[in-house]
Amino acid sequence: MDESRRRSRPGRAPAPAGRTSRPRQAEVARLAGVSQATVSLVLGGKKQGAAISEETRRKVLEAASSLGYVPDPAARSLAAGSNDLLGVFSFTATFPTDVQHSYYPFLVGVEREAAARGYDLVLFTGSSTGGAGATGPEALSRVRLADGCLFLGRHAPTRELRRLVDDGFPVVHIGRRDELEELAWVGADYVSASREVVAHLAGLGHRRIVLVREDDEAPASTDREHGFLKGLEAAGLPGGPEAVFRFADPERDLTPGLLRDWLADGVTAFVAEETDTGGAWRALRDAVTAAGVDCPGQASLALLGSPPPDLADGPPPTGFDVPRPQLGAAAVRMLAALMAGEEAAEPLVACVFRPGVTAGPAPTARARP
Repeated sequence: MDESRRRSRPGRAPAPAGRTSRPRQAEVARLAGVSQATVSLVLGGKKQGAAISEETRRKVLEAASSLGYVPDPAARSLAAGSNDLLGVFSFTATFPTDVQHSYYPFLVGVEREAAARGYDLVLFTGSSTGGAGATGPEALSRVRLADGCLFLGRHAPTRELRRLVDDGFPVVHIGRRDELEELAWVGADYVSASREVVAHLAGLGHRRIVLVREDDEAPASTDREHGFLKGLEAAGLPGGPEAVFRFADPERDLTPGLLRDWLADGVTAFVAEETDTGGAWRALRDAVTAAGVDCPGQASLALLGSPPPDLADGPPPTGFDVPRPQLGAAAVRMLAALMAGEEAAEPLVACVFRPGVTAGPAPTARARP
């Protein structure tokens, strides 16, 4: 067959030589000898409308294949109102690239659940608007490229999130948020988990316990403190302000001298909260070491969460593990429900108690360290 006759047959012509632009549906229609509407119906997989014969469908598919036509996902999303993309935005200053980063397990759960539901993920870091963790209006406006977005971080900008929620954009925050009533969130049951840790220490005979935490009102910190105090109350142990130590600068405020004073006053166990920085646990460990206090012989320690990555290789501390992968998966389920216009509700995810090795029986007598 000569070249002129081969070119005249619909669906058999090769793609133009040296082409640099994306083939369009109009070209597919011309090559197949059908209307562009027919091409759209065939390539879009739409079943509604006029019936399309198998012969016509074959011509369109062969023409698209010969031209190297690939549907434009942006155009498809405009037509369908959805592009099956879920956004993830982190408010931490460093986006988790290390598998030991505390946010990494959240993303594992997010990715697995999103894949199971047929969604792709877009990670937003604000890198073009002030660096990773940027939280200005321009940074958050970019999340609208996705169908909905998950937000992750200890301190989230309420005003920018409110704008998204008010606009009807599907948003879910991983972690409790009370300052924005309309914002959907998923969270761990820190209250029950913290109470369980206190009950464990009380069962070991500890009668004076102090919580070490950061001096802010982050919901995760508030929940841990609430559970801690409820645990003291349930065990009949002294609570109140003296049982909670808040610090602004852990290296400056939590000193070996202060630790010795606590021990001399009858405190036998210390509990630290987990945060993004791990500052409370690190400061408590450093103070114990600098004061020459044996753990758990002279003082027991517990951590309300998991140790920071740089301390994760040591003996496991008594406390609980946060179910981060499960929280990530629950957030995706809630976001998918919101995007579908359905009622979105997820129960608090239970934390898992960790016996660890840093807590032991309370000493019955102790010399001043």
